[in-house]
Amino acid sequence: MIYKRSSALFTDAEKVIPGGVNSPVRAFKGVGGTPVFVKEAKGAYLYDEDDNRLIDYINSWGPMILGHAYEPVVNAVIEKAKKGTSFGMPTEIETKIAQLAVSMVPNIDKIRFVNSGTEACMSAIRLARGFTGKDKIIKFAGCYHGHSDSFLIQAGSGASTFGTPNSPGVTQGTAKDTLLANYNDIKNVETLIDANRGEIACIIIEPVAGNMGCIPPKEGFLESLRSLCNKHNILLVFDEVMTGFRLAKGGAQELYGINADIVCYGKVIGGGLPVGAFAARSEIMNHLAPLGPVYQAGTLSGNPLAMAAGLAMLTELNSDAEVFNRLSEKTEYLHKGITKVLHDNNVPHTINRVGSMISVHFDESEVYDFTTAAKGNNDTFKSFFHGMLNEGVYIAPSAFETWFITDALTYGDLDFTINAVNRAVKNL
Repeated sequence: MIYKRSSALFTDAEKVIPGGVNSPVRAFKGVGGTPVFVKEAKGAYLYDEDDNRLIDYINSWGPMILGHAYEPVVNAVIEKAKKGTSFGMPTEIETKIAQLAVSMVPNIDKIRFVNSGTEACMSAIRLARGFTGKDKIIKFAGCYHGHSDSFLIQAGSGASTFGTPNSPGVTQGTAKDTLLANYNDIKNVETLIDANRGEIACIIIEPVAGNMGCIPPKEGFLESLRSLCNKHNILLVFDEVMTGFRLAKGGAQELYGINADIVCYGKVIGGGLPVGAFAARSEIMNHLAPLGPVYQAGTLSGNPLAMAAGLAMLTELNSDAEVFNRLSEKTEYLHKGITKVLHDNNVPHTINRVGSMISVHFDESEVYDFTTAAKGNNDTFKSFFHGMLNEGVYIAPSAFETWFITDALTYGDLDFTINAVNRAVKNL
Protein backbone atom coordinates (compact mmCIF):
# COMPACT_ATOMS: atom_id res chain seq x y z
CA MET A 1 0.00 0.00 0.00
CA ILE A 2 1.01 3.62 -0.53
CA TYR A 3 1.41 5.88 2.52
CA LYS A 4 2.88 9.04 0.97
CA ARG A 5 0.46 11.47 2.60
CA SER A 6 0.68 9.70 5.98
CA SER A 7 4.47 9.95 5.84
CA ALA A 8 4.31 13.65 4.99
CA LEU A 9 1.82 14.33 7.76
CA PHE A 10 4.01 12.50 10.27
CA THR A 11 7.01 14.62 9.25
CA ASP A 12 4.93 17.76 9.87
CA ALA A 13 3.64 16.43 13.19
CA GLU A 14 7.14 15.65 14.50
CA LYS A 15 7.99 19.35 14.24
CA VAL A 16 5.30 20.46 16.68
CA ILE A 17 4.21 17.36 18.66
CA PRO A 18 6.69 15.29 20.74
CA GLY A 19 7.43 12.21 18.66
CA GLY A 20 4.75 13.29 16.22
CA VAL A 21 1.99 11.70 18.30
CA ASN A 22 -0.18 12.46 21.31
CA SER A 23 0.02 8.92 22.71
CA PRO A 24 3.30 6.97 22.37
CA VAL A 25 2.11 3.64 20.94
CA ARG A 26 0.79 5.44 17.87
CA ALA A 27 4.35 6.25 16.78
CA PHE A 28 5.04 2.67 15.57
CA LYS A 29 8.19 2.48 17.72
CA GLY A 30 7.29 -1.11 18.61
CA VAL A 31 7.02 -2.24 14.99
CA GLY A 32 9.06 0.24 12.97
CA GLY A 33 7.92 2.31 10.05
CA THR A 34 5.71 5.37 9.81
CA PRO A 35 2.31 5.61 11.50
CA VAL A 36 -0.84 5.62 9.42
CA PHE A 37 -2.90 8.81 9.59
CA VAL A 38 -6.66 8.24 9.56
CA LYS A 39 -9.00 10.48 7.57
CA GLU A 40 -12.31 8.88 8.48
CA ALA A 41 -13.92 5.63 9.57
CA LYS A 42 -17.23 3.84 9.16
CA GLY A 43 -18.40 0.55 10.60
CA ALA A 44 -15.49 -1.90 10.71
CA TYR A 45 -13.25 0.13 8.38
CA LEU A 46 -10.65 2.85 8.59
CA TYR A 47 -9.86 5.09 5.62
CA ASP A 48 -6.43 6.68 5.76
CA GLU A 49 -5.11 9.89 4.25
CA ASP A 50 -3.90 7.95 1.19
CA ASP A 51 -7.42 6.51 0.69
CA ASN A 52 -6.46 2.99 1.72
CA ARG A 53 -9.24 0.99 3.38
CA LEU A 54 -8.24 -1.02 6.46
CA ILE A 55 -10.25 -3.51 8.49
CA ASP A 56 -9.89 -2.21 12.03
CA TYR A 57 -9.02 -4.44 15.00
CA ILE A 58 -8.13 -1.75 17.53
CA ASN A 59 -11.39 0.21 17.30
CA SER A 60 -9.97 3.22 19.11
CA TRP A 61 -8.56 0.75 21.67
CA GLY A 62 -11.97 -0.63 22.50
CA PRO A 63 -14.84 1.88 22.52
CA MET A 64 -16.11 1.28 18.98
CA ILE A 65 -17.86 -1.91 20.03
CA LEU A 66 -20.71 -1.31 17.56
CA GLY A 67 -18.54 0.19 14.82
CA HIS A 68 -17.20 3.57 13.82
CA ALA A 69 -19.59 6.48 13.22
CA TYR A 70 -22.43 4.45 14.72
CA GLU A 71 -25.50 6.43 13.74
CA PRO A 72 -27.38 6.64 17.08
CA VAL A 73 -24.21 7.84 18.81
CA VAL A 74 -23.35 10.37 16.09
CA ASN A 75 -26.90 11.75 16.04
CA ALA A 76 -26.94 12.08 19.83
CA VAL A 77 -23.72 14.09 19.78
CA ILE A 78 -24.91 16.34 16.93
CA GLU A 79 -28.19 17.15 18.64
CA LYS A 80 -26.51 17.84 21.97
CA ALA A 81 -23.82 20.04 20.36
CA LYS A 82 -26.53 22.30 18.95
CA LYS A 83 -27.49 23.18 22.52
CA GLY A 84 -23.98 23.94 23.77
CA THR A 85 -20.79 21.98 24.27
CA SER A 86 -19.90 22.64 27.91
CA PHE A 87 -21.48 24.40 30.87
CA GLY A 88 -19.55 23.53 34.02
CA MET A 89 -22.95 23.04 35.66
CA PRO A 90 -25.14 19.99 36.34
CA THR A 91 -27.21 18.59 33.48
CA GLU A 92 -30.02 16.05 33.42
CA ILE A 93 -28.20 13.76 31.02
CA GLU A 94 -25.52 13.05 33.65
CA THR A 95 -28.17 11.55 35.90
CA LYS A 96 -29.69 9.57 33.04
CA ILE A 97 -26.46 7.84 32.06
CA ALA A 98 -25.60 7.27 35.73
CA GLN A 99 -28.97 5.60 36.32
CA LEU A 100 -28.51 3.40 33.25
CA ALA A 101 -24.94 2.40 34.13
CA VAL A 102 -25.90 1.52 37.71
CA SER A 103 -28.81 -0.57 36.45
CA MET A 104 -26.57 -2.53 34.06
CA VAL A 105 -23.72 -3.28 36.44
CA PRO A 106 -23.99 -5.51 39.52
CA ASN A 107 -22.72 -4.32 42.86
CA ILE A 108 -22.57 -0.54 42.33
CA ASP A 109 -24.83 2.13 43.80
CA LYS A 110 -23.22 5.35 42.62
CA ILE A 111 -20.92 6.39 39.81
CA ARG A 112 -18.84 9.49 39.14
CA PHE A 113 -17.86 10.51 35.62
CA VAL A 114 -14.43 11.84 34.73
CA ASN A 115 -12.60 12.42 31.44
CA SER A 116 -10.38 9.37 30.94
CA GLY A 117 -9.57 5.91 32.18
CA THR A 118 -6.36 7.26 33.68
CA GLU A 119 -8.32 9.79 35.71
CA ALA A 120 -10.80 7.12 36.80
CA CYS A 121 -8.08 4.80 38.11
CA MET A 122 -6.16 7.63 39.75
CA SER A 123 -9.31 8.79 41.53
CA ALA A 124 -10.26 5.26 42.56
CA ILE A 125 -6.89 4.80 44.27
CA ARG A 126 -7.26 8.09 46.13
CA LEU A 127 -10.75 7.07 47.22
CA ALA A 128 -9.51 3.67 48.41
CA ARG A 129 -6.75 5.29 50.45
CA GLY A 130 -9.14 7.85 51.91
CA PHE A 131 -11.75 5.23 52.77
CA THR A 132 -9.34 2.77 54.40
CA GLY A 133 -6.86 5.23 55.92
CA LYS A 134 -3.99 3.19 54.46
CA ASP A 135 -1.35 4.23 51.91
CA LYS A 136 0.00 1.26 49.98
CA ILE A 137 -1.48 -0.40 46.93
CA ILE A 138 -0.78 -3.63 45.06
CA LYS A 139 -0.77 -3.62 41.28
CA PHE A 140 0.26 -6.33 38.85
CA ALA A 141 3.22 -6.27 36.49
CA GLY A 142 1.96 -5.80 32.95
CA CYS A 143 -1.37 -4.26 33.95
CA TYR A 144 -1.73 -0.68 32.74
CA HIS A 145 -3.96 1.69 34.67
CA GLY A 146 -3.01 4.92 32.96
CA HIS A 147 -0.05 7.22 33.40
CA SER A 148 -0.71 8.44 36.94
CA ASP A 149 2.50 8.35 39.03
CA SER A 150 1.31 5.52 41.29
CA PHE A 151 0.94 3.18 38.33
CA LEU A 152 4.19 3.81 36.43
CA ILE A 153 6.09 1.37 38.57
CA GLN A 154 8.11 -1.69 37.57
CA ALA A 155 8.87 -4.77 39.67
CA GLY A 156 11.65 -4.69 42.26
CA SER A 157 14.22 -7.43 42.86
CA GLY A 158 12.10 -9.51 45.20
CA ALA A 159 8.48 -10.33 45.91
CA SER A 160 8.21 -8.01 48.89
CA THR A 161 10.49 -5.19 47.78
CA PHE A 162 9.17 -1.77 46.91
CA GLY A 163 8.65 -0.90 43.28
CA THR A 164 11.02 1.46 41.52
CA PRO A 165 9.90 4.23 39.16
CA ASN A 166 9.39 3.13 35.57
CA SER A 167 9.46 6.69 34.21
CA PRO A 168 11.55 9.75 35.00
CA GLY A 169 9.40 12.19 36.93
CA VAL A 170 7.94 9.52 39.22
CA THR A 171 9.44 10.03 42.68
CA GLN A 172 10.80 7.35 44.97
CA GLY A 173 8.35 8.61 47.57
CA THR A 174 5.46 7.70 45.28
CA ALA A 175 7.04 4.43 44.18
CA LYS A 176 7.50 3.10 47.70
CA ASP A 177 3.74 2.89 48.21
CA THR A 178 3.17 0.73 45.11
CA LEU A 179 3.83 -2.99 45.49
CA LEU A 180 4.25 -5.18 42.42
CA ALA A 181 2.67 -8.62 42.14
CA ASN A 182 2.72 -11.18 39.35
CA TYR A 183 -0.53 -11.62 37.45
CA ASN A 184 -2.24 -14.97 38.08
CA ASP A 185 0.08 -15.71 41.03
CA ILE A 186 -1.97 -15.69 44.23
CA LYS A 187 0.95 -16.91 46.38
CA ASN A 188 2.92 -13.85 45.35
CA VAL A 189 0.03 -11.62 46.43
CA GLU A 190 -0.19 -13.39 49.79
CA THR A 191 3.53 -12.80 50.34
CA LEU A 192 3.16 -9.08 49.66
CA ILE A 193 0.20 -8.78 52.02
CA ASP A 194 2.04 -10.64 54.79
CA ALA A 195 5.09 -8.40 54.41
CA ASN A 196 2.97 -5.24 54.55
CA ARG A 197 0.23 -6.31 56.93
CA GLY A 198 -2.22 -3.54 57.83
CA GLU A 199 -0.73 -1.07 55.33
CA ILE A 200 -2.45 -1.96 52.04
CA ALA A 201 -5.44 0.12 50.98
CA CYS A 202 -6.34 -1.74 47.82
CA ILE A 203 -5.41 -4.20 45.13
CA ILE A 204 -6.02 -2.89 41.61
CA ILE A 205 -6.19 -5.28 38.67
CA GLU A 206 -7.39 -5.62 35.11
CA PRO A 207 -9.71 -8.63 35.63
CA VAL A 208 -8.85 -9.56 32.05
CA ALA A 209 -5.52 -8.01 31.16
CA GLY A 210 -5.34 -6.18 27.86
CA ASN A 211 -1.98 -4.45 27.95
CA MET A 212 0.25 -7.51 27.70
CA GLY A 213 -1.98 -8.98 25.08
CA CYS A 214 -5.26 -10.48 26.17
CA ILE A 215 -4.59 -12.51 29.32
CA PRO A 216 -7.50 -14.07 31.18
CA PRO A 217 -7.44 -14.77 34.90
CA LYS A 218 -6.67 -18.37 35.82
CA GLU A 219 -9.52 -20.33 37.37
CA GLY A 220 -9.94 -19.28 40.98
CA PHE A 221 -7.51 -16.34 40.81
CA LEU A 222 -10.06 -13.53 41.08
CA GLU A 223 -12.01 -15.47 43.70
CA SER A 224 -8.83 -15.83 45.77
CA LEU A 225 -8.11 -12.11 45.46
CA ARG A 226 -11.61 -11.38 46.70
CA SER A 227 -11.10 -13.68 49.69
CA LEU A 228 -7.73 -12.13 50.57
CA CYS A 229 -9.20 -8.64 50.41
CA ASN A 230 -12.07 -9.65 52.68
CA LYS A 231 -9.69 -11.27 55.15
CA HIS A 232 -7.28 -8.32 55.37
CA ASN A 233 -9.69 -5.38 55.04
CA ILE A 234 -8.32 -4.42 51.63
CA LEU A 235 -10.45 -2.94 48.84
CA LEU A 236 -10.50 -4.81 45.53
CA VAL A 237 -10.44 -2.43 42.57
CA PHE A 238 -11.31 -3.71 39.09
CA ASP A 239 -9.93 -1.63 36.24
CA GLU A 240 -12.65 -2.32 33.69
CA VAL A 241 -11.63 0.46 31.35
CA MET A 242 -11.30 -2.19 28.63
CA THR A 243 -13.67 -4.91 29.87
CA GLY A 244 -16.52 -2.75 31.14
CA PHE A 245 -19.64 -2.94 28.93
CA ARG A 246 -17.60 -5.05 26.47
CA LEU A 247 -17.39 -8.56 27.93
CA ALA A 248 -20.96 -8.36 29.23
CA LYS A 249 -23.47 -5.68 30.22
CA GLY A 250 -22.00 -5.79 33.70
CA GLY A 251 -18.45 -6.31 32.49
CA ALA A 252 -16.02 -8.71 34.14
CA GLN A 253 -17.89 -8.55 37.44
CA GLU A 254 -20.87 -10.15 35.73
CA LEU A 255 -18.81 -12.50 33.55
CA TYR A 256 -16.85 -13.99 36.46
CA GLY A 257 -19.36 -13.46 39.25
CA ILE A 258 -16.88 -11.48 41.36
CA ASN A 259 -17.86 -8.31 43.20
CA ALA A 260 -15.17 -5.65 43.29
CA ASP A 261 -15.29 -2.80 45.80
CA ILE A 262 -14.51 -0.07 43.27
CA VAL A 263 -14.80 -0.38 39.49
CA CYS A 264 -13.16 1.90 36.91
CA TYR A 265 -14.58 2.52 33.45
CA GLY A 266 -13.61 4.17 30.16
CA LYS A 267 -13.64 3.28 26.46
CA VAL A 268 -17.13 1.91 25.72
CA ILE A 269 -18.84 4.07 28.35
CA GLY A 270 -17.97 7.16 26.30
CA GLY A 271 -19.09 5.91 22.92
CA GLY A 272 -15.83 7.16 21.43
CA LEU A 273 -15.63 10.47 23.27
CA PRO A 274 -13.22 11.09 26.19
CA VAL A 275 -15.03 9.65 29.22
CA GLY A 276 -14.03 7.69 32.28
CA ALA A 277 -15.89 6.80 35.45
CA PHE A 278 -15.47 5.03 38.75
CA ALA A 279 -18.21 3.43 40.79
CA ALA A 280 -18.81 1.61 44.07
CA ARG A 281 -21.40 1.01 46.74
CA SER A 282 -22.75 4.07 48.51
CA GLU A 283 -20.70 3.51 51.66
CA ILE A 284 -17.50 4.07 49.67
CA MET A 285 -18.69 6.67 47.16
CA ASN A 286 -20.08 8.90 49.92
CA HIS A 287 -16.48 9.55 50.99
CA LEU A 288 -16.09 11.72 47.87
CA ALA A 289 -16.45 15.49 48.02
CA PRO A 290 -18.84 17.21 48.42
CA LEU A 291 -20.28 14.53 50.73
CA GLY A 292 -16.98 13.38 52.16
CA PRO A 293 -13.35 14.42 52.63
CA VAL A 294 -11.79 12.77 49.53
CA TYR A 295 -11.43 15.49 46.92
CA GLN A 296 -11.91 14.88 43.21
CA ALA A 297 -13.05 17.37 40.60
CA GLY A 298 -12.96 18.18 36.90
CA THR A 299 -14.20 21.14 34.86
CA LEU A 300 -15.20 18.96 31.91
CA SER A 301 -16.42 15.96 33.92
CA GLY A 302 -19.93 15.11 32.77
CA ASN A 303 -19.42 17.05 29.54
CA PRO A 304 -22.77 17.02 27.69
CA LEU A 305 -21.33 15.75 24.40
CA ALA A 306 -19.52 12.90 26.11
CA MET A 307 -22.59 12.06 28.18
CA ALA A 308 -24.79 12.05 25.07
CA ALA A 309 -22.43 9.68 23.26
CA GLY A 310 -22.13 7.40 26.28
CA LEU A 311 -25.86 7.32 26.95
CA ALA A 312 -26.60 6.44 23.31
CA MET A 313 -23.98 3.66 23.37
CA LEU A 314 -25.14 2.11 26.65
CA THR A 315 -28.77 2.34 25.56
CA GLU A 316 -27.96 0.36 22.41
CA LEU A 317 -26.02 -2.29 24.35
CA ASN A 318 -28.69 -2.55 27.01
CA SER A 319 -31.47 -3.06 24.47
CA ASP A 320 -29.70 -5.71 22.37
CA ALA A 321 -29.79 -8.97 24.31
CA GLU A 322 -27.64 -10.84 21.79
CA VAL A 323 -24.88 -8.35 21.09
CA PHE A 324 -22.33 -9.88 23.48
CA ASN A 325 -23.05 -13.38 22.15
CA ARG A 326 -22.53 -12.16 18.60
CA LEU A 327 -19.26 -10.53 19.53
CA SER A 328 -18.02 -13.65 21.28
CA GLU A 329 -19.02 -15.88 18.35
CA LYS A 330 -17.24 -13.66 15.84
CA THR A 331 -14.11 -13.62 17.99
CA GLU A 332 -14.20 -17.41 18.33
CA TYR A 333 -14.57 -17.75 14.55
CA LEU A 334 -11.54 -15.51 14.02
CA HIS A 335 -9.59 -17.43 16.67
CA LYS A 336 -10.23 -20.79 15.00
CA GLY A 337 -9.39 -19.44 11.55
CA ILE A 338 -6.09 -17.87 12.59
CA THR A 339 -5.12 -20.93 14.62
CA LYS A 340 -5.57 -23.18 11.58
CA VAL A 341 -3.55 -20.87 9.33
CA LEU A 342 -0.66 -20.56 11.78
CA HIS A 343 -0.67 -24.30 12.44
CA ASP A 344 -0.71 -25.12 8.72
CA ASN A 345 2.23 -22.75 8.18
CA ASN A 346 4.20 -24.15 11.15
CA VAL A 347 4.28 -20.81 12.96
CA PRO A 348 4.82 -21.20 16.73
CA HIS A 349 2.01 -19.36 18.49
CA THR A 350 -0.45 -19.07 21.34
CA ILE A 351 -3.78 -17.28 21.05
CA ASN A 352 -5.64 -15.94 24.08
CA ARG A 353 -9.30 -14.92 23.91
CA VAL A 354 -12.02 -13.70 26.25
CA GLY A 355 -15.29 -12.51 24.76
CA SER A 356 -14.45 -9.91 22.12
CA MET A 357 -10.80 -9.51 23.17
CA ILE A 358 -8.12 -11.62 21.48
CA SER A 359 -4.34 -11.62 21.02
CA VAL A 360 -1.79 -13.60 19.03
CA HIS A 361 1.52 -14.41 20.74
CA PHE A 362 4.37 -15.82 18.67
CA ASP A 363 5.49 -18.42 21.18
CA GLU A 364 4.11 -21.89 21.91
CA SER A 365 4.18 -21.54 25.69
CA GLU A 366 1.10 -20.65 27.71
CA VAL A 367 0.80 -16.88 28.18
CA TYR A 368 -0.55 -16.03 31.62
CA ASP A 369 1.46 -13.01 32.87
CA PHE A 370 3.85 -10.32 31.70
CA THR A 371 6.94 -12.57 31.81
CA THR A 372 5.37 -15.21 29.60
CA ALA A 373 3.92 -12.55 27.28
CA ALA A 374 7.42 -11.12 26.83
CA LYS A 375 8.70 -14.46 25.53
CA GLY A 376 6.93 -13.93 22.22
CA ASN A 377 9.12 -13.38 19.17
CA ASN A 378 8.94 -9.63 18.66
CA ASP A 379 10.71 -9.74 15.30
CA THR A 380 8.07 -12.14 14.06
CA PHE A 381 5.36 -9.81 15.34
CA LYS A 382 6.89 -6.81 13.56
CA SER A 383 6.88 -8.69 10.25
CA PHE A 384 3.38 -9.97 10.94
CA PHE A 385 2.09 -6.46 11.72
CA HIS A 386 3.44 -4.98 8.50
CA GLY A 387 2.29 -7.99 6.51
CA MET A 388 -1.24 -7.54 7.82
CA LEU A 389 -1.10 -3.81 7.16
CA ASN A 390 -0.07 -4.45 3.55
CA GLU A 391 -3.04 -6.81 3.26
CA GLY A 392 -5.44 -4.12 4.45
CA VAL A 393 -5.86 -5.21 8.06
CA TYR A 394 -4.95 -2.90 10.95
CA ILE A 395 -4.00 -4.52 14.26
CA ALA A 396 -2.41 -2.87 17.30
CA PRO A 397 1.17 -1.72 16.51
CA SER A 398 2.47 -3.50 19.60
CA ALA A 399 2.88 -7.14 20.58
CA PHE A 400 1.57 -6.21 24.05
CA GLU A 401 -1.92 -5.04 23.12
CA THR A 402 -5.15 -6.94 22.73
CA TRP A 403 -7.23 -6.80 19.57
CA PHE A 404 -10.82 -5.57 19.94
CA ILE A 405 -13.66 -7.03 17.89
CA THR A 406 -16.54 -4.83 16.76
CA ASP A 407 -20.05 -5.99 15.97
CA ALA A 408 -19.76 -4.15 12.66
CA LEU A 409 -17.40 -6.88 11.38
CA THR A 410 -19.08 -9.27 8.97
CA TYR A 411 -18.08 -12.89 8.55
CA GLY A 412 -16.80 -11.81 5.15
CA ASP A 413 -14.46 -9.40 6.95
CA LEU A 414 -13.33 -12.19 9.25
CA ASP A 415 -12.64 -14.50 6.30
CA PHE A 416 -10.72 -11.70 4.59
CA THR A 417 -8.66 -11.29 7.77
CA ILE A 418 -7.94 -15.02 8.04
CA ASN A 419 -6.83 -15.09 4.40
CA ALA A 420 -4.67 -12.03 5.06
CA VAL A 421 -3.00 -13.87 7.93
CA ASN A 422 -2.29 -16.77 5.58
CA ARG A 423 -0.59 -14.47 3.09
CA ALA A 424 1.26 -12.47 5.75
CA VAL A 425 2.79 -15.44 7.55
CA LYS A 426 4.24 -16.87 4.38
CA ASN A 427 6.68 -13.94 4.43
CA LEU A 428 7.67 -14.23 8.10
